[in-house]
This record gives sequence, C-alpha cells and structure tokens, in this order.
Amino acid sequence: MNDRFPPGAGAVGRAALGLMLLILGTGMEPRAWGAGARVFNVRDYGATGRRDDDARPSIQRAIEACGAAGGGVVSLPPGIYTSGTLRLRSHLRFRIEAGATLLAAPDPKAYDCGPIISKAALLYGEDLEDVVLEGQGILDGQAEYEWKLDDFEENFDHKTMMQRLGKSLARSVPKGFPKRDLYPHLVWLGRCKDVKVSGLNFLRSPSWTFALYACQRVSFDGLYIYTSLKEAVWADGIDLDGCSGVSIANCAIETGDDCVALVSANTWGPALACENVCVTNCRLASASAGIKFSEGNRAGVRNIQVVDSLFNQVNRGFVFLTALGGAIRNVTLENLTINCRRGDWFWAGDGQPFRFRAARIRELDPSAPKADDVTPGVIRDITIRNVIARAQGSSLIYGHPESYLQGVHLENVKLFVSTDPAAPYDLAENALDFRRARDVTLREVEVLWDRPALPSWKSALNFEDVAGLVVERFTGSGAWPRRDAPAIAFKQVSAAVVRHCRAVDGAETFLKISGPGSRDLRVQDNDLSRARTPWELDKDLPPGALKELDAGPPSN
Repeated sequence: MNDRFPPGAGAVGRAALGLMLLILGTGMEPRAWGAGARVFNVRDYGATGRRDDDARPSIQRAIEACGAAGGGVVSLPPGIYTSGTLRLRSHLRFRIEAGATLLAAPDPKAYDCGPIISKAALLYGEDLEDVVLEGQGILDGQAEYEWKLDDFEENFDHKTMMQRLGKSLARSVPKGFPKRDLYPHLVWLGRCKDVKVSGLNFLRSPSWTFALYACQRVSFDGLYIYTSLKEAVWADGIDLDGCSGVSIANCAIETGDDCVALVSANTWGPALACENVCVTNCRLASASAGIKFSEGNRAGVRNIQVVDSLFNQVNRGFVFLTALGGAIRNVTLENLTINCRRGDWFWAGDGQPFRFRAARIRELDPSAPKADDVTPGVIRDITIRNVIARAQGSSLIYGHPESYLQGVHLENVKLFVSTDPAAPYDLAENALDFRRARDVTLREVEVLWDRPALPSWKSALNFEDVAGLVVERFTGSGAWPRRDAPAIAFKQVSAAVVRHCRAVDGAETFLKISGPGSRDLRVQDNDLSRARTPWELDKDLPPGALKELDAGPPSN
C-alpha cells in the first residue's frame, strides 16, 4: 500500500462508508465501469506522448469515438501529454496509466470555458452520467506563482489585524498569485451523476483542483492532491457546491488553500443544498483549513461526516462559516487527530482546530452587495467526538447576536495548546471559547497548556452568553498559576451544570462566574481539592444564581 495513506479505517469509518455505499446506490454497474469495455488508446488517434506536442485534438478524438460507441475506456499510456480543455462524455472511463502525465497547457487560449471563466478546466463535463477518472498516472496543472500585495482580500481579518498590530505588510511579501489571467481547475463537473475518481495524482492546480456543481453520487478514492502550502492561493483540493451523495475516502490532500470546501452558492446555477457527504480515512494538510464550510452558503450544508482521519500541519482544522443565510446542520466529526501549525500572516486562520462563525456578508466584506446582507444562517447540531488536537490558537466557537449556535456537543476531546515564538503574531487567549450559543455539551474534555506559556493565555474553557450548558468530566486549569485566569469562565451563562470535573495540580480558581444574566447554575460531585479556590462569584451575580448539589456551601 502506498505509504502516503493513513492506516485502514476503524469501525466508525467502515460504518460511515457503508452508509455512503447506500447513498451512492446499489443498482446495476454502469457500462463504463463493467469488464470487457472497449479501449480507445489515444496513440491510435494521433497523440505522440511528447511533451511539446499539443495532445488535445488527439485525446478529444478518442473521447468522441468512445462516446459515439456508447461508452468504453479512453487510455493514456505512458508518456507526457500537454492539453487544454478536454470535454468528457457520458459512459466514459478516462484512464491515465502509470507512467503517463497529462499536463495542463499554460496558454489561456487552450481552455474552452465559454462566457463563464470560472468553468475553465483541463477536464470538463456538464450534464453527464457514468463517468470514471482512474489510473495511477498524473494530472499536473503546472501552476507557477508571483508574489505581490493582496488587494482582493483588503478587508479580511488577517490583513486588518496586522495593521491593527502595527505590523508592516510590505516587510514580507504577502502572497503568491497564479502567473496567468486565466487559472483553470484540473476538473470541473456540473450536474453530473454517478462519478468515480480513483487512484490518480493531481498536482499543482492553478485553481481549485476539483470543482463540482450540483453533482450526485460521487466517489473519490485513493487520490493524492498536492499544491504548494506556501504559495498556492485559491488552489483548494475538492470543492463541492450543491452536491449530494459524495464519498471522499483514502485520500491524501496537501493544499495551499482549503483541502475540502462545502458550499451552496449560485455561481454556476441556482443555489442547491450540499448534503450527504462523508470524508473517511484521509490525510489532510493545509495553509488554510482542512475542511471548510464556506461563507458562500445560500441553501444549506447538511448531513456531513468526517471520520477516522489525520489533519497534519493545518492552519485551521475545521471552519464553520456562513454569511449568506444558509444553515449548517447535522455534522459529525469523529476519531480525528488534528495537528495545527499557524501559517504566515496572509493566510486566514490562527493555528486553531475549530472556528465557528455566523455573520452577515457585509461584516466580512463591506463592499458586498446590500441585497446579499441577509440574516446569518444557523449553525446547529454539530457533534465532535474522540479527537486529539494540538493547537497554537484559540478555538473560537461563536454564534451571532441574530443567530445563536444551537446544539454543539464535544465528547472525549483532548486539546494541547502551545505557542510559536517565531510566528508573526499570536492572538491565543482561551483554549475553547464559546459565545452566543444554546444547548452546548462538553463531556470528557481535557485541556493541557504546553510550555513556554504565552502571557495572553487565560482559561481552558470560556463561555459567554450561553444557555443550556453541560460541562461533565472536564479536566484542566487556567493557563497561569496565581493569575486571574480560572479553568472555566462563565459570563452571562444560564441553565448550566458543572459536574464530575477535576482540577489539576497548580489550578488557581476552577470556576469563575460573572454577569447579571448568569442564573440557574449548578455544581455537582466535582473534585476541586487541588484548586486554590473552587469557585469565585462576581458581585454583579444575582442572589442564588449558583447552587451546590453536593455537601458544603459555595465559596466567594
């Protein structure tokens, strides 16, 4: 087995994959997938396999012949083939053999994208069914980059943050951009059904490696996707826009931008829900996010599973962001290892395992059209279970004053927090920071602070404007002994219970409660013997806000 893939999936991953097999269907095998299919060798249609020759006409002739025959296999034998846009056909099995490389032509004129330049791609298909891309060969986008100031992201948080800190933007050249006016995808598919991509290597895409719109029953298996972690701006791995019934399994994705992006936009047609997606047994690395629920979400992203996977060298593990009114619902993240490393300042993110944000689009981009400035969408029913994470930044789990998070649950999560003295900035404060949320549960969560410590570090768990909270079997402390940084901080928290928790050696105050809106709070059966102060109540707290259900009165 190729050593770029992680070990085999566990029981949860196998169960999830079984679910996806049901989603993808169990009917008769499509013609292009069956044995004995006719083979159309591109050499027989004039392709030479020499890099300097234009292989596009020959390969397209082979594809057309395959389509006219009702389906079959188009084969690229060993060699180097340079091509512009290749239009795929239904019932096609496009096979790039081991030793074969398909290069994306550098000339923009080689791409037949019509009036919508964002559809430009090396492999292009629209309204197709039964399409297979397979083999052990390589598709290489030949992306090259130039470094320049980034005007496109003028209002993004990371740029304004650097300015606020008084950091020079010109001292280190900001970001790499494609050295061309047209930057094609390696694969663009629209409204296609029954698609399978397996075994291939996708390298150096100038834009999103895969861009799929409104596709159904899609399988990605055993792929290697690579773009530069340092400079590959906009070069996401797999972007799913309004797709349903998608399995991403056994893939290694290393990208300068997001590894997998889930979105429901109206760029290529009506906004459709992106739903029923499973990512299992994958290895992800990104200068941006491992998995991103994109801000361009209009019709909703739902029913998503990410299981049995390794996130290694990611600036952010997961980003839940909605800014165009679409909801994010029913997401399960399970059996994961997340190792974060903060990217340079011009990459969004802060070395954080989790980032939740509901917003209005004009809060992200003041220049956005007023018609798009709708009420933020809901983020709800998110389960995070069996995770080991190493962070360099705070996990910010924030709702919006107009749209509170609902139903966020963490179980068996172990979080290490560290700092990097060489980083251009470090804004970390609380390890897990929840704000504006309802129905939140943390069970068996442990937070450990690495040394050396950052002066700005505060609490392991911070809750502000949260109602309906359960913290159970938590272990940890504030970051600094003998400082005003409790292990758990409540501000404007109601209907909450803290039970069966344990303070560790060196803990100062375990629980600090403030805010006149804090009420109906209970503590029960906790072992706080190692904390100097079990809990501290601010003077603005209403009488009777905290009740101790075990023996002994609360301490002030």
